[in-house]
This record gives sequence, structure tokens and C-alpha cells, in this order.
Amino acid sequence: MATKDRYTEAVGRRKTATARARLVAAKTSSMVVNGKEAALYFPLPGMVKTAYAPLQSTGSSYAVSVKVSGGGHKAQAVAVRHAIARALTEITPEFRKDLKHQGYLKRDPRAKERKKFGLKGARRAPQWSKR
Repeated sequence: MATKDRYTEAVGRRKTATARARLVAAKTSSMVVNGKEAALYFPLPGMVKTAYAPLQSTGSSYAVSVKVSGGGHKAQAVAVRHAIARALTEITPEFRKDLKHQGYLKRDPRAKERKKFGLKGARRAPQWSKR
């Protein structure tokens, strides 16, 4: 088991996606998500950009290792961003104001609404017939 002073770990979430990120000081930024390079794991370049956003906005370089599960690719990318932002504020508290202003520290509360009984979906009512 690695000691706490070698890496900093934080958890990020979005919808049903949960990301556990470990940051280690490095000369250049790199990211491994579930054993794959971030560019190979996420299907779109925009999602890779989303995941790297906290590192680029603070101008810091860390080797990031992430375990992510649940949700879709987009939710996983935002969960990774959330985890990295939380870990960065743990390492350097001065980054908190900047990251908070950009919205990287806020856990997005939006999630799928549950289906209710008597309805066809969360809100969709059965078709009404007058006669």
C-alpha cells in the first residue's frame, strides 16, 4: 500500500459515474484512465479536453491515474474532471478560488428522474381518451 505523501487521491461524481483520481507530481501532465491513455479511453477529443481542464487552467503538471465506473463517457469525463479538481485543491489550496469560479469543484446534481407508478415515464401520463 502506497503512503499518503506519495500521491493525493480524490473522488469525483456525475450522474451515476464515479471517478477515483490519484495525482503524482511529474514534469509533464499525463493521464491514464482504467489502464488506458485518456485519448484512447474517451471516444471524443472534447471529452479528453474536459478531463484535462483543471490541470490546464491551473497550469500544473501531474501524472494522473484514474479508476472510473458507471455512467456514460460524457458523465465519466466530468467525474474525472471533478476528482482532479478536488485533488488539486487538496495539494494547493490557492487553486480553490480559480477552480470554484470555473465550476470544476461543484458536483453536478442533475440525474435521471425515477419513473412513477401510473405513468409511462417520469412525467409522461398515459394517453387520455374522452370516450
